[in-house]
Amino acid sequence: MMHSWRKALLGLVCSVFMAAPAFAASGDGEGDPAEGRVKFNTCMGCHGIDSYSNAYPRFKVPMLGGQHADYIIAALEAYASGEREHSTMHAQAASMSEQDYKDIAAFLAQPQP
Repeated sequence: MMHSWRKALLGLVCSVFMAAPAFAASGDGEGDPAEGRVKFNTCMGCHGIDSYSNAYPRFKVPMLGGQHADYIIAALEAYASGEREHSTMHAQAASMSEQDYKDIAAFLAQPQP
């Protein structure tokens, strides 16, 4: 029996490969979902597990697939600046470029299976 997070990850990866050509970057500063898929791999450990809860402090980690791109970018910028507090997210977001934010947001904003 396949765990639900594995099914979700498999579905997400399959949808990216099928949809990536339709969402290819246009070179006008938009995000590239194919690049975003690669960059989001680090995030899958928490944000790709259905019903995952962090232990310290205890909270439910949100699934991000299907989220609006502008929200993802704003959240990453807020974590990087310290406006939103979470040490792991701060470290992740602060190490990324604005193009990384756009690529990840483009990947996550794609229609979900």
